Amino acid sequence: MKPVVLLLGATSDMGRAVARAYAAQGHPLHLAARDAARLALDAEDLRLRSGVDVWTHPFDVLAEDAASIMTGLAPPPSIVICFVGMMGTDPQLIMRTNYTGPAMVLEAAADFLQRQGGGVLVGVSSVAGDRGRAGNYVYGSAKAGLTAYLSGLRARLHGSKVRVVTVKPGFVHTRMTEGMDLPKALTAQPDEVARAIMEALEQGRDVVYVRPVWRLIMTIIRLLPEPVFKRLRI
Repeated sequence: MKPVVLLLGATSDMGRAVARAYAAQGHPLHLAARDAARLALDAEDLRLRSGVDVWTHPFDVLAEDAASIMTGLAPPPSIVICFVGMMGTDPQLIMRTNYTGPAMVLEAAADFLQRQGGGVLVGVSSVAGDRGRAGNYVYGSAKAGLTAYLSGLRARLHGSKVRVVTVKPGFVHTRMTEGMDLPKALTAQPDEVARAIMEALEQGRDVVYVRPVWRLIMTIIRLLPEPVFKRLRI
């Protein structure tokens, strides 16, 4: 049997794209998300299209027992991918949803994979975490926290059989960005994110930018002197 995949935040557009891609390759799937009705519909569609086993689980990253998602999964996953995240206007909710909530669940997932003897852990962060910008500094700081957490976790697990991969999308056309005026040349589709994740796992990469041009863009932005950067208001 092919490795079992657990998707956290599975009803997000990126999560659904990754689910379709893995199902097409014959991987059994655990799907976890808050929206039980959408989750059930997606699971049935995947079963019909790809003939794979799909299990669904209620999951709210803000719940006190969110990390308990890692207990009792049968068959146990060896690939765990977290898509949980949000944009909005409530700073506390943004911080908890994009950083503290996912980090605590990923910590439990890392321990689970260690006890199991190995696996792959993928956290979807954002290029927004590479430098705090005036337009989205709360969201960016939360993603910066998640990126730093994944980097530290990767270092802690180095030498073990558990890999940690950080995925940094730039603009992605999803429900979360609906209505935004996004530059077409820099905006990926969810299926593109799915391909990037699967290629990163196949190639053994630690950090992947979606699209690759974002690595250059964010390098330039990080190198700008603070007196110049703060005047740009980007």
